[in-house]
Order: sequence, then C-alpha cells, then structure tokens
Amino acid sequence: MRSRQTAVLALIGVLALSACSPAAPAAPPPPMHPAPGANTAGDPYFPEDGNGGYDALDYHVDVSYDPPSGRLDGDTTVSAKATQDLSRFDFDLRGLDVAGVEVDGKPAKYSREKNKLIVTPAEPLRSGSTFRTRVRYSGVPAKTPHDGGSENGWARSEDGGAYLVGEPHSASFWYPVNETPRDKATFTVTAHVPTGWTVLSNGREQGTSAKDGKTTTTWADPNPVASYLTTIAIDKFTVQRSTLPDGTPIVSGYAPGAEAREATGDRLPEVISFLESKFGKYPQSAAGGIYLDENIHFSLETQTRPTYAKWAEILTLVHENAHQWFGDSVSLNSWADICLNECFASYAQWLWGEREGQNLDDRYRAAVEITKGSTDFWGQKLVDMGPEHLFEGAYDKGILAVHALRRELGEAAFDKVLHEWVGQHRNGNATWADFEKLVSHVAGRDLSGFLTDWFHGTKLPSDADLYPGPLRP
Repeated sequence: MRSRQTAVLALIGVLALSACSPAAPAAPPPPMHPAPGANTAGDPYFPEDGNGGYDALDYHVDVSYDPPSGRLDGDTTVSAKATQDLSRFDFDLRGLDVAGVEVDGKPAKYSREKNKLIVTPAEPLRSGSTFRTRVRYSGVPAKTPHDGGSENGWARSEDGGAYLVGEPHSASFWYPVNETPRDKATFTVTAHVPTGWTVLSNGREQGTSAKDGKTTTTWADPNPVASYLTTIAIDKFTVQRSTLPDGTPIVSGYAPGAEAREATGDRLPEVISFLESKFGKYPQSAAGGIYLDENIHFSLETQTRPTYAKWAEILTLVHENAHQWFGDSVSLNSWADICLNECFASYAQWLWGEREGQNLDDRYRAAVEITKGSTDFWGQKLVDMGPEHLFEGAYDKGILAVHALRRELGEAAFDKVLHEWVGQHRNGNATWADFEKLVSHVAGRDLSGFLTDWFHGTKLPSDADLYPGPLRP
C-alpha cells in the first residue's frame, strides 16, 4: 500500500512539472520560394488558354446587365488553392475594364496583357493555401472580338437580351476564369436585370427577388463545371418547370419566337430516361434547356441546361443531353481528345434511331458504301486531329467508329465500357489513352490495333476492322 502511494505521488509530481514546463516552440514554416504561376494550362492546341500555379475551386459571379445598352457590371470572387508558392497569377478575361482586384480582402496590383488579367497579391501565397480573389469589372461584352467558328462569345438578341455559347472559349467573355477544361470548379451566378427580364444559367435555382425595378436571380451548380460549359441567358423567357421521376428539377426557358419548340422540350424526361438506360444514372444536379430564337450554327451542351439554336429538334436534344455524361460529367483533359465528347454524343443519336426501329448495321453498311471512295471522309483523324480540324470527323466518321467498336466488343462488353467510363471518371477529367486502356481491359484482349485503325488512322480501316462480327456483309 505504501509503495503504491509513493508511486502515485511521484506520477503527480511528474505531471505537475510537465504542466509547468513551457511548450516547445512550433517549428517555423519552411521558407517560401515565390514565383509567377504559368500563363498557360499547357494544352498545345490552345497554348494561350488557362493558367498554372493554382487550382480553381469555386466561382461566384455577380453581374448586373442593362439590356438597352448591353452593359455588364461584374463582381466575381474566385476561390482557389495555390499549387506552388505564388508571387503572382493570371486569369483569362477578354475585353471588359477592370476597376479593382483584391486577394483575401487586401488590394492587389493588376495589369492586362492580351486576354490575361495578371494579379500580384500584396503578399506571396504559400503553396497549399486557399485564397479568394475578387475582381470588379464592367463593359459591353458583345463588343469583345471573338474567333468565329464555334466561339460566338457574348451575343445580343434583337430584343436586347443576351446569350452566351462558345467552345472552347466563352467564360472569359464575362468573368475572370482559368479557361481550361483541366480546372473544373463549382459555379454560382447571381444576376440583376430590369423587372420583366429573366435570367437562366447552370444548376439549380436558388431564389429570385424583386426590388426597385430590379429582379435578382441566383443559380448554383454544386458539381464541378468546365468553364466553357458555364452560361447565362437573359431574355423575356417563357419558363416551364417540372421534375424527373427522382425529383431532379427541370427548368426550361423559351425565348420570344421559340415557344413552338415547347413540344420538343417536353420530351426531355423521355430522352434522359433513354440515355440513363445506355449510360447509367443522370449525373447532373438539374436538367432543362435554353431555347433561343437565334440562327446560330450550333447548339451547346452547357451543363445541366443545354443552349439550343432555333433549328434544334429531338435529335439535338438527344445529342446535347448525351453530353451531360460524355463531356460535362466526364470532361476531356486535352482538346485533342474531343472524340470523347462528340463521337459518343453523336452515336447517341443512332441509339435513339435504333430505339425507333432502325437497323443500325444496315445503316452502317450503307454509310460505308457511300463514303468508301472519299479521302476527305476517311482522312479525318478522330484523335489528335490538329486544332484546325477539331470539329470535323467526330460527327460522321466518329459515329461509324463507335458502332464498329460496339460490334467488335459485343453488346455486353460495349455496355460495360460505357457504364464504367462514366462511373470511374464522374465529375473529373480523362484522356483518350484512359479510354483505350478501359476498352482493352473490358475486352480481355489487346484492341490497340483496332483502335489505331479507326481513331488514329487516315484511311479506310482494314477489312477485318471495318466489318467486325455481324457487320460483315
């Protein structure tokens, strides 16, 4: 008993001494080696796009728009994580006049060079730290020059409304951004417009209020978005709301003159249900469409709410909503891999035709016979085709390539490839090399020769690859 008591008293003494001893000083942080972030994301097809040194986490874009003048006033906050010690960093921003920049609440120096906004914070940013950059700006974005092709940028409708579509560039026409698909981030927009006008954007409605002749609406997408898939449309829309069977909200807006396409838009639940049977559960937070009365030459798969030209019909709905899996949820890492988006969204149109009774093998053979002598058709590479040919082969040759792949794999394996692809890479980025590995893995054999023949080749595939399985005439 005594010896135990002595031990207890000794222990108390040790604890008391420990409590009185000063804590060891915290180790000083490692020295910083600040350097500018890269002014490119590194995609060779568009070397001036995107930036390095940070990972964008979230955009909160607050804009006021005046339809009569076309003026936009913006106040955007970008949350990001430094991936190196940063002395300065860049955003992509086209046109528009910047009034001020703050980093973590402190004024920052800034300058402009081409389409870059160069920001120098008051103090260097440590690698691994999260920081917030606020940019205030204004201008008439419709006056900002664009490259044409699939880049409409910010455009005005005849009644003074506005819409935005562009691939690969659109976001930098109206807010500061790391404009590369490699850096997806969540996205919120709060827009202020005169009463009587409606704002549509990505994701779910967070609320609308009216005060002093202004209507304020907020939209938010909790899923990460590639910047070219963010959007805003301002018009006197007729808005239709409903839900998918699982409660996912559907919001579609029809611009003046586009109301006749409501019958097509009403088929969206049917389209999504069909695509779910092919690709798996719908991967987005919301659904719907922005139906313009504009004769632009392409529609675009803006995330959760595709933007449709005036000529869009049911197959366009199928195509753009297939992108919600292929391109939006699973985004390309390099533009050379555009087939990951367009070949599969285009093939979804054939799958819809099969649903309606078309024999796709007959359709395939007929297309091959018609095009056999065309070097223009078969000379189109589907992977790494060069930036000048980016949107050429995927919509026609790409469909044949995917159907041939389906017949080479067989139904069960093809179905597994589609489901595993979107399941493994949901809300992320992937490469064509990743896809080829998955195909050979699921097939249980090396299909690199077949894939090279069809997707990398510039001539009619060999007879065995052209007519695999039941495709042989």
